[in-house]
Amino acid sequence: MSSSTNATLSQWALDREIVLSRVIDARRDIVFTAWTDPKHLPIWFGPAGFKIETKEIDIRVGGLWRFDMIAPDGQRWHSRIQFRRIERPTLIEFDHGEDSDDDPGRFRTTVTFDEQGDSKTVITLRQLHPTKAKRDAGIGFGAVEYGYQTLEKLARHVDALKG
Repeated sequence: MSSSTNATLSQWALDREIVLSRVIDARRDIVFTAWTDPKHLPIWFGPAGFKIETKEIDIRVGGLWRFDMIAPDGQRWHSRIQFRRIERPTLIEFDHGEDSDDDPGRFRTTVTFDEQGDSKTVITLRQLHPTKAKRDAGIGFGAVEYGYQTLEKLARHVDALKG
């Protein structure tokens, strides 16, 4: 990532963020594992009807997940996630964008996992985009709707893990 992108992402600004939250009917350790186990993450990640083809996956601080996200119509998005922080079982932070070294649209996501009672988890995703215009373009593209579809797939996946 270029140093200018890094500087842009280092200062959180509300007009550049998208926030999604959902209660998942599963213990926090199960939900966190679904995010951090390479056997699970590619299964549920992405909007409804999308498939993931992983090229490489290394879920650790500094590690990369390179994958294609494939839409139902066959369109492919070559994607890359670089993991910045992993604090089991409460937080994951990563940069997400195109699979290139200098993607000007790359955004930072912080995912928090909060216990709600003994058997539920409140998951909150905070995306910080490099500019307000890029955030607005993401919203226009469907980032909020697609994000909630992704969280629905996560909920269904962890339901299967509990069984």
